[in-house]
Amino acid sequence: MSKFAALLPPTFTRTIEAWLAEDIPSFDYGGFVVGDAPKTATLYCKSPGVLSGIPFFNEVFRQTGCSVTWDIEEGAEIVPQEGKVSVAKVHGPARRILLGERLALNILARCSGIASRARRLREVADRMAFLGVVAGTRKTTPGFRLVEKYGMMVGGADTHRMDLSTMVMLKDNHVWSTGSITKAVEAARGVAGFSIKIEVECQSIEEAFEAIDAGADVVMLDNFVPDDIRLAAVEVKTRGVAVGRQVLVEASGGITEETAHLYMLPGIDIISFGTMTQSVPHVDFSLKIDH
Repeated sequence: MSKFAALLPPTFTRTIEAWLAEDIPSFDYGGFVVGDAPKTATLYCKSPGVLSGIPFFNEVFRQTGCSVTWDIEEGAEIVPQEGKVSVAKVHGPARRILLGERLALNILARCSGIASRARRLREVADRMAFLGVVAGTRKTTPGFRLVEKYGMMVGGADTHRMDLSTMVMLKDNHVWSTGSITKAVEAARGVAGFSIKIEVECQSIEEAFEAIDAGADVVMLDNFVPDDIRLAAVEVKTRGVAVGRQVLVEASGGITEETAHLYMLPGIDIISFGTMTQSVPHVDFSLKIDH
């Protein structure tokens, strides 16, 4: 049911185990009330969105001793008719269904919310005939990053860097701490090796030129307004050609779903959105035992 499930590390099952332990640290009083009678529960979607997070949902119920059958494939757009639509069935003892209910719903709701925003941003890019990358950022929830990055991917967006070890991104604090963009890039290149890209956050075209001359692979034009970034992107590309390298240009900083189209310009290779994970409305799911 999920073409992206094979990407997940085997250790993600331990994360689910830890979340279950957090939610049920001692006695399960509600589970005692309902007992172990075999039941089937229906998963309903009650608001529009992109379904995402199936492997995590499945694993929650696998660990509680239940099974799940799905009626809708991951990545599909759900538009509830008459208030709700059936998405899946969970089978197992009543207390074990309720044991995993809230954790599974929390994961699915947020993951689907992120996938939905990613899909909308990707659709804006397609309407604008934008050939660049629509990406998330590392503005993720501690402990929940894998789920959030997974949602971006299901929605059709790029995950950007997964963590601090994936790519070198030199921001203003790095530059201030080392004294200059040039020194920061040189220090990074000394340890990063040939396989790791170096990106530099730049506040002006002068900083972008310094980053290119120092050997940066990606220049982030941060908090530029659309009219300024249109010109700056062309200048950055020209400077890259002049030094014999293809430099990627990323637009970032305060770009929202409403303003995204203004940044989908020639010369922009990547647009990153912190809003892909921040302040994202969740998709509304509920799980009801059939009766």
